Amino acid sequence: MAQSEPQHQVEKTFRAYNEDQAEMYAQSRLNYSPEVYKTILDHHKATGGQMNTLIDIGCGPGLATRPLAPHFTKAFGLDPSEGMIAKARSLSTESDTNIHFEVSTAEELGSNLSPRIEDASVDLITAANAAHWFNLPPFWRAAARVLKPGGTVALWTSGGALVHPEMPNADAIQKLFDWQYIEYVKPYLTPGNIIAREAYVNLPLPWTISDPVKDFEESAFVRRDWGAGEQFQTGVPEEGVTLDTFEKITGTGSAITRWRQDHPDLVGTEKDVLRVIRREIERLLHEAGVEKGKERVKGAMQGAVLLFKKKA
Repeated sequence: MAQSEPQHQVEKTFRAYNEDQAEMYAQSRLNYSPEVYKTILDHHKATGGQMNTLIDIGCGPGLATRPLAPHFTKAFGLDPSEGMIAKARSLSTESDTNIHFEVSTAEELGSNLSPRIEDASVDLITAANAAHWFNLPPFWRAAARVLKPGGTVALWTSGGALVHPEMPNADAIQKLFDWQYIEYVKPYLTPGNIIAREAYVNLPLPWTISDPVKDFEESAFVRRDWGAGEQFQTGVPEEGVTLDTFEKITGTGSAITRWRQDHPDLVGTEKDVLRVIRREIERLLHEAGVEKGKERVKGAMQGAVLLFKKKA
């Protein structure tokens, strides 16, 4: 049944990133598990999808574009941020010759480019931790326009982060994160942040928006959830990450970015929101017997991938 969707708020934080901010993002963000990419590609091929053209929308510096692109003849990494696209292009190597990084929004899906991305020319559209920023009704219409019959849309999110139960003093550190969320972060969350934290359970779908896009088969919809015990993101050592790395990764979040924009004089000081949390983590780890200099954070990511098929 169609439902009225909330009024869309344009994402302005990542969209305004300059190349220096995109550089920090590229250095700090971890990639996703190969299992995520395998799940998407296996489903796409098993349901009749072809392997000619890929669009990775909201690509940022190309984190997910590059692992997917070798499976296709041509790939487009699209993002509304000029800074992100500049960084994606600067990171390109000889192995990326089939990737075209361009500035375009989810609602345009390449219709603004010259030459434009043609109608019914795309096999797979992906979005990694980005769909919650889209204006979904026009995105679904654009996706239906550019996809070939039988094409696939794959949207995924890593949802909310949890403290791994094997981490020393895990319960107390989880309570610290929960407190930090209420005390510092919650005022800087947008509706998009909340949709992501809820692992896309309330993401507007083609058949739930007020003007449904009938090109997608509801009966072919697949949702795959990752529990907190499964490896959703890769690049994380078994023992976790250092607190320096924790600060860098967490600092790329949009809500933290907005907090820092509101408190520029506190950034990097002991009153920085992440420094406050870091000192508390250190205290709780020391309380549990962890030696100074050996403090590490180990997370347990939850996530979900949503798979849609355009009618053949």
